[in-house]
Amino acid sequence: MAKLFIPEATAGIKVPVVPRGGRVVRSKWAHHLLTFLMVSGPGLIVMEADNDAGAVSTYVQAGAQYGTHLLWLLLFLLPCTYFIQEMVVRLGIATGKGHAAMIYRRFGRWWGLFSLLDLQLVNFLTLVTEFAAVDLATRQLAVPPQLGVFLAAAGLMAIVLTGSYRRWERVVVALCLLDAAWIAIALLLRPPVSEIVHNTLIPTMPAGGLTPNLVFLVIAIVGTTIAPWQLFFQQSCIADKRLRSSDVKWAQVDTLLGACFTIVVAGCMMIAGNYALAHGIPFRDPAQMAHEMAHLTGPWIRAGILILMINAAILGSTAISLSSSWAYGEVKGWPHSLQLKVKQAPGFYGIYVLCVAATAAIVLIPRAPLQLIILSVQVLAGIILPPAIIFLQLLLNDKELLGEKYANKRWNNVVNWMMIIILFALSLVLAAQVVAPNLFPGGRQGGI
Repeated sequence: MAKLFIPEATAGIKVPVVPRGGRVVRSKWAHHLLTFLMVSGPGLIVMEADNDAGAVSTYVQAGAQYGTHLLWLLLFLLPCTYFIQEMVVRLGIATGKGHAAMIYRRFGRWWGLFSLLDLQLVNFLTLVTEFAAVDLATRQLAVPPQLGVFLAAAGLMAIVLTGSYRRWERVVVALCLLDAAWIAIALLLRPPVSEIVHNTLIPTMPAGGLTPNLVFLVIAIVGTTIAPWQLFFQQSCIADKRLRSSDVKWAQVDTLLGACFTIVVAGCMMIAGNYALAHGIPFRDPAQMAHEMAHLTGPWIRAGILILMINAAILGSTAISLSSSWAYGEVKGWPHSLQLKVKQAPGFYGIYVLCVAATAAIVLIPRAPLQLIILSVQVLAGIILPPAIIFLQLLLNDKELLGEKYANKRWNNVVNWMMIIILFALSLVLAAQVVAPNLFPGGRQGGI
């Protein structure tokens, strides 16, 4: 990462900031902007990559089944996503190590192995959902799924196997910003503004009340908005980018802006699903929904949704695969950095390629229930998330490890433990629903 150097000066003399190899920056605001642009990236990527293929399916399905009634849940999850990832920022900058390495160091080999196996299991299943979305979208674009999945896998390998963190980050940030097209799609669908504002600010219950399907979908939304891989990915990303203590506030701003952008995009996905519900279009998966909306919205919105599904899958796949590669490399003691060439870190890049290739192959199995797999993985992530956050919370309260500056304050702990309790409660509700399917009477039974 390029760094800013401020030469020493005598008191009272303002010295211009000179970026390495660049021009003199005399404006304070230009200095701040330049610093932010150099530090930013991990926060936006970790947030928007979580709007992956599973997220598209989950949010669009929420809108297609319940309209705008669950928008308030996204507003609730906004501070949750930020506070969790902000802890990751402090931990990554304070230690310069990845999350898997810190769990091994602080809690020992057994707990480290437990967290690593949890991560690898959820990551592998989640990667299956990413390529499942590519399969669904390319079919609707009249591209053979074998070709579409192959090209997606090849592209994922190409953007990583370059031996350049900066090049990878620039490509992925561009893909993140492409998701702003969801905002344009939502506006073109002319959503009911007053209803959206009301249901965003005031929690409302959909028609039919509390049903098993609604509980399942709520937990899926939580699972896709806050995912375990995000903790490992952002901390390793920060370590690989070599951010330092002076970068903390800019990394926090990067994470906050990423969280806000991600939640807005998620809301737009729900609005697209709401359009289908309002016009009586049945929902099986987002690609099918986009295809059947075409006679009302025109071909451009159909093509936009399908392309954004593929973009979401690529974003999610590169971030999730890298979180696995970084974590495994940290635990095994292998060289593990995007700054290294393939021949310098064969194990690190090998795990990445294996994850991409294996999951792409699984998706091409004939007649696999792709939409059910996609949604079920989000629920599994929601169940595994609370233990992952507890590890993070304990690490952030280790003042001997982090010092007073980076350790959690009392208000951090109050907010974080409240979130952990809520997440555990949702996990217990899901478990109870599986054991006793009639726990919530009056609703339509069965899967989504």
